[in-house]
Amino acid sequence: MSNSPFQSNNKGLTKRWAAWQPRPANGSGPRPVSLKDFDPDATPFMDGEKAQGKEDVQALAIELDALQNLLYADRRYKLLVLLQGTDASGKDGTVRGVFGSMSALGVHAVGWKAPTEPERAHDYLWRIHQRVPGAGELTVFNRSHYEDVLVPVVNDWITPEQHRQRLAHINDFERMLSETGTVIVKFMLHISYEEQRERLQERLDDPAKHWKFDMGDIAVRKQWADYQKAYETLLSATHTPWAPWTIVPSNSKTHRNLMIATVLREVLQNLDLKYPPGDPALEHFTVE
Repeated sequence: MSNSPFQSNNKGLTKRWAAWQPRPANGSGPRPVSLKDFDPDATPFMDGEKAQGKEDVQALAIELDALQNLLYADRRYKLLVLLQGTDASGKDGTVRGVFGSMSALGVHAVGWKAPTEPERAHDYLWRIHQRVPGAGELTVFNRSHYEDVLVPVVNDWITPEQHRQRLAHINDFERMLSETGTVIVKFMLHISYEEQRERLQERLDDPAKHWKFDMGDIAVRKQWADYQKAYETLLSATHTPWAPWTIVPSNSKTHRNLMIATVLREVLQNLDLKYPPGDPALEHFTVE
């Protein structure tokens, strides 16, 4: 694609958006990211009260539905949205809140779990490539291939050299997708340690959410600092012009949805999508 869908003509949006992205690489390599520099309690995309924010999200969801229909009709592009974050960061809630109003036509949500035995028999990106969107489709990844530079790294299942190789593989993989018509929008849902504790406790206390609680989440929570470091590494290494990251402060669920929906609307509008021309033979046809 000739023009980047990530370059906005809206100066106010550009400034707010850039403040929540990793800094671009310098001449000697990627610049380090510290998640401590990004306040998970912040609400930079929310101008009013929480109730107004919810109304804004609903309005944006309707706009996104119309844009998704246009994407499907245009069929020049494919949109891949990555939702990555710690346990209880709000990935499921984002799928419901931002994409729940969209037509099922051309929209797919993929929830990634630990690889199966047949998947482990292939390279780690093999299963991912099978689920990327086709022409005109919008696919949301709930977790993603970035799990392969998080879990194995924190648990020392791969060597530092393999870690570096995987980060390079992912950049090349995403570049290939981008150069063949896939627009990749990556969101890291950023919550605090205390917010995670409250949400996990809520899963225990609410019968409707109890099924979501897993004792494995507690074991992973004990590795919080290691996971934060692994996230910082991948954000630094894989924030690219063709697949940039946006760090979304997500302690506020309303703000999380508002920020993601706003960014997605901008990206879709920047694609200058168009309906295909009609058949000239039908110009004066009348249905009787």
